[in-house]
Order: sequence, then C-alpha cells, then structure tokens
Amino acid sequence: QCHWTHCIIHLFDHDCLLQLFGVKIDHLETRPIRIWRNTDEDLEVFVRCEVPNCKVSNLISSLKEVAEDVKTKREEKTPWFPKKIRDLDQCHRLITKYDPGSDHHHPGYSDPEYRKRRAFIADLAFNFRHGDPLPRVEYTAHETATWKEIYQKLSSLYPTHACKRYLEAFDQLEKYCGYQADCIPQLQEVSAFLTERTGFKLRPAAGLLSARDFLAGLAFRVFQSTQYIRHSSSPMHSPEPDCCHELLGHVPMLADKDFAQFSQDIGLASLGASATDIENLSALYWFTVEFGLCKQNGAIKAYGAGLLSSYGELMYALSEKPEYKPFDPDMMVVQPYQDQSFQSIYFVAEHFEDAKSQLQKYALTLKKPFPLHYDPFTCSIEVLDSPRKVKEVITHLKEELGNLCHAFERFS
Repeated sequence: QCHWTHCIIHLFDHDCLLQLFGVKIDHLETRPIRIWRNTDEDLEVFVRCEVPNCKVSNLISSLKEVAEDVKTKREEKTPWFPKKIRDLDQCHRLITKYDPGSDHHHPGYSDPEYRKRRAFIADLAFNFRHGDPLPRVEYTAHETATWKEIYQKLSSLYPTHACKRYLEAFDQLEKYCGYQADCIPQLQEVSAFLTERTGFKLRPAAGLLSARDFLAGLAFRVFQSTQYIRHSSSPMHSPEPDCCHELLGHVPMLADKDFAQFSQDIGLASLGASATDIENLSALYWFTVEFGLCKQNGAIKAYGAGLLSSYGELMYALSEKPEYKPFDPDMMVVQPYQDQSFQSIYFVAEHFEDAKSQLQKYALTLKKPFPLHYDPFTCSIEVLDSPRKVKEVITHLKEELGNLCHAFERFS
C-alpha cells in the first residue's frame, strides 16, 4: 500500500526509520516548518512511499515517537494507464508467444526472408508516435497474392455467414476504401474511413500486444493494427493477428456505431483494472469481438473478427458441431478459450443493444478506487476523484440532454 506521511521530524531520524522498516520511497520533500517555533532545526517532511501492510502500524507508531505531528493518507495502488491519447505511445508491449523467430510451430519459422520482412514492418510500428502519418507499406506481389487468395475465399462466404452490420460496412469499404482482391488496403485510408463513421482510428502495432495495452487503445477509440501478412503456406489460418485479420475481421464491424461503442466500453473498463479483471475482460473480448455470434431473423450469423478472417472456423462455427450459449458476461469470463484450435463453445447475442447493456452492467462490478470519464473533445480520460469534477461532467451532460429534448420537441 502507498502512504503519504506529513510530519515534523528531524530528517536523520526520519531516514533511519524508513530504512529500518524496508520502505520504498517514491518521493521525498523537506522544507522549513510553517508553524513558528523558536528553533531552526525542525523540518517539515513530505514522503510518498510503499510500505508492506504488516509493517504500516509499527512504522506509524515509531514515527510518532520522534515527531510532534504525523499525518498519513492511505492511497490505493492502481496500475498505470494512459490518460491522454498520446500516452498510447507507451502501450506497445508485445506478447512473443507466436513470434516467427522464436516459435518453431509458426509457419514462417524456417523462412528467413519472411522473418526479415516481418521485422522491417514491425520497426515501422515501433518507431511510430502519436501525430505521425500512418506508415505506408509497399506490399510485394507475393504478399498481394496471399491476400487475394484469402479475400476471394472469405468474401464468398460473407453473404451467407456474416451478420447484416458487417455486410453493410464491407460493401462501403469496397466502394470507398479500396477493398479489392488485387490490392491490400493501407491503414491511412482505412483509418480515415472509420474516423468519419464512428470516430475510431487505426494505429500500427508491431505484433500481438499485451491485453492491457491493446484494450487501453480501445478506450480512446484507437484500434492497434498489425500491417504484416500471414505466411503464404498457411493462408486460411494465422496463429496471430495480421493485416488480413485486422482489415477483413475487425475493420468492418468498427464502422458500425453500436459495435464501436461496445468495443470502447471494454477498453474503458480495462483502464486501471487489476490483473484479474484484465484477464476477465480479455475473455469477454475473446468471446464477443473475436468469436461472437448473433441472431438475425431467426438465424445465427457471425460478427467476431476471428471468425470472419478464418475460413475454417467460420464454416465450423455455423455448423451443427459447436455448442451455443446465450450472451452472458459472467459466464464468458470463466469459460476457457482456445487460441490454437476451434472454439468448443460460442456465445450468441440476441441483439447488440442488449449485449452492450449487459457489458456496461458488468463493467460497473469491477472494483476501482475511482470512476473515469472519457472526454471525446480532448480524447482524454478524466479521473473523477472529487465532487467538483463529477459536477462538471453532469453539467455538460445536462446541457447536451437539454439540446436533445429541445430538438425532440420540435418534431412533436
């Protein structure tokens, strides 16, 4: 636990005590005391430190023996999280589980040219900073041929297997964003398309990110997208995200307003969350955004990116083989999931409005020391740690609601 200690004490005594109790000092500040005394030896000491729970009481008691005034304030320790969109520059920790240079099961493990190309494209993402133009990749004829095979195979299934929201967005992407079999779309054009429709932006990623870093991006309506393509020896399946997974699986659904809000809600819930809650939110993301199914006119359709970018699992998920369960966040977070084979269970949403409502209710059960508010004008996170900040948000929402009510009255 972290503590703020505010005491009038001789610096020498103070320093020895903190060392004795194994205290980790984060910040230490001294200054002359503000209360007049007939001495110039006493100092006011302000310390921010980490103290083991079992030693807190004894430390405070010892400090009081050598200080005339000791004040402490307990502070909950919360994992760091980005508060401004530019802070996403710090959210690029990679999971090396599927790296072609270290995983001998990866299709590209024994292909040095592929690994070299992957490293080159990954460097573009590592060097990217907020505000930079999105890097452009000049794809080779070999890479484009792999994309073409995947594009033609999957797009033949979409009319019968994908949900209506996906199909509508995919049609727009083909008309206005250069989606075609003979050309791999560039992030810059796709990002502009998404921003115009739902406010989402793309940001280059060097590979599979940690769950905390990836989900943090969603909180700011930023989707961190890879740009390399899977190995040509395995076009219908990839053990990791690649540009086919991002552009064919994720992007069309992110162009839908309800789904974009659903994705951002998961991201907002992840900010400052405990390691356990991050694990649960990852499972929730897996069974919805990646492998989610929904009902449409009595039939089951796919909306998950993992399904819509994998020919084999898309066919399997809509067959009679897997087990279906109703959409339930509490069940999803405890259901084991497969990252190397087809899922044994899929969760089916009745409709997106209900799924979004259930997700928001689940997010309220996560224990955090303070609530957060996203400001879409500044693309920043406000920590609501005072009544004043909460009142400011309420005032703004009242103004917005007043404008909407006035607009509605005009129609009635």
